[in-house]
Amino acid sequence: MEKSTKRILLVISAVIVIAAAVAAIICPKAKGKAEAQPAKYIFLMIGDGMGATQVAAAESYFSSLEGKFGGEQVTFTQFPVLGLCTTYSANRNITDSAASGTAIATGNKTDNGMIGIAPDGTPLQSMAYTLKEKGYRIGIMSSVPVNHATPASFYAHSSDRGNYYDISLEIPESGFDFFAGNGILDFNGEDGNLEDIDAVLEREGYDVCYGLDELAATEDRCGIVALPASQKKKEAQNYEIDDEAAEDETLAEYLEAAIEYLGEEKPFFIMCEGGEIDWAAHDNNTMEMIEAISRFDDAVRVAYEFYLNHKDETLIVVTADHETGGITIGADKSSKIDWEGMVEDTEKTVDPDKEDFREISRQNNIGWTTFGHSGAPVPVYAIGKGAEKFAGRIDNTDIYGKVVCE
Repeated sequence: MEKSTKRILLVISAVIVIAAAVAAIICPKAKGKAEAQPAKYIFLMIGDGMGATQVAAAESYFSSLEGKFGGEQVTFTQFPVLGLCTTYSANRNITDSAASGTAIATGNKTDNGMIGIAPDGTPLQSMAYTLKEKGYRIGIMSSVPVNHATPASFYAHSSDRGNYYDISLEIPESGFDFFAGNGILDFNGEDGNLEDIDAVLEREGYDVCYGLDELAATEDRCGIVALPASQKKKEAQNYEIDDEAAEDETLAEYLEAAIEYLGEEKPFFIMCEGGEIDWAAHDNNTMEMIEAISRFDDAVRVAYEFYLNHKDETLIVVTADHETGGITIGADKSSKIDWEGMVEDTEKTVDPDKEDFREISRQNNIGWTTFGHSGAPVPVYAIGKGAEKFAGRIDNTDIYGKVVCE
C-alpha cells in the first residue's frame, strides 16, 4: 500500500514537471507576453489645488457665457478615462504641495514640507530620473517659480521646501533638458548675498533665457531654463499672481517651446504645472481661480493637439496634487450662481483681501471653507497609451508606477 502511494506521488510529480516544461516552451514569459513599456511621449499635467469642484465651477462659468447653466467643458474633462485620487501625506490628513508632489513624482509618501526624500531623510528617485535612465528627454515647467514645491519634487531633494536657493542648485545636477517657470525664488539667496542663480546655471552649462525671443535664439547647450522677460535678474513673487506682466509667456507657450526643443526623435516626459490655480484658491478668489484653470487648460490643449498626431505613442494624465479652499457650488439656499454679479463685484472692489474675495463669492452663491488645503480626493483624467490604468480609485503614490510601468 505504501509503495503504491509512493508510486502514484512520483507519477503525479512527473506529470507536473512535464506540464510546466511544456508550458514554458509554449508560453515563455519573455516572448509570450511582452513587458509593458511607457508611452513614448508622456505629459503629466498637474493643476495645483484643482479639485473636482474647482473644475465644475470653471465649467459653470464658461457655460454662463453661452447663456446656459451647464454643458461647456474644458479640454481634459472630455478625456475618456476618469479616476479619483487620495492625497493624504505620511504625517497629515491634509497634504501640502511638497509631500503630494513627492508622492506623485516618486511613488512614496513623505511628511509635509519635504521634497524628494522619505520621512527618515532617504533620497527618493522621481519618475523623471527613472525615465531619463530609460533614454527619455525631460521637461519640467510651471506657471509659478520653477523652484516651487511641485516642480521641485521632480528634480530636487530637501527636508524643507523653503530652501529655494539650494533647490535651484539641483537643476543642473539633474541633467534634465528643459526647465521653465515664472521666475526663481531666492534668486540670490534668502538674504540676498549669494551668487545670482542664473549665473550659476549658466556656468553649469545651461542657457538661461528670459523671454521667447531669447529662447528662440539660444544655442543647443546641455539644457534650457526659460524664465519670463519681466523676471530678468529679479526675485520671483511667492503666492502673488496680480504682478504678472502682460507680455510674459503663458504656460501653453512654454509647453509648445518644450515640445519643439525636446523633439520627436527621442521619447520625452514633460511635467507641466498650473500652479496659480492653488494661489487663487488660497485667496478664495473665484474668478482668478477660473482664469487660472483656463490658462492651464490652454496648455492641456497643446498636449492634446500633439496627442492627435501621435495617438498610439502618447499618454496625457491630468490631475491635482491636492484640493485648495474647500470650495462648494452653492453657499446658501439659492440654486443659481450669479456669475455676472461675481465678475462685477470682483472688478469693483478696491484692493480686496482674501476675506473680501470670500464674501464676494458667498454673496454670489459660491462657498469656501478654508484659506488652506482640504483633504478631499482629486480627479484624474487620462487619454492615450496606458490611460486605462488611471480609472477608478487610486492613491497619489500609484501614479509613479502607472506612468513608468513599474
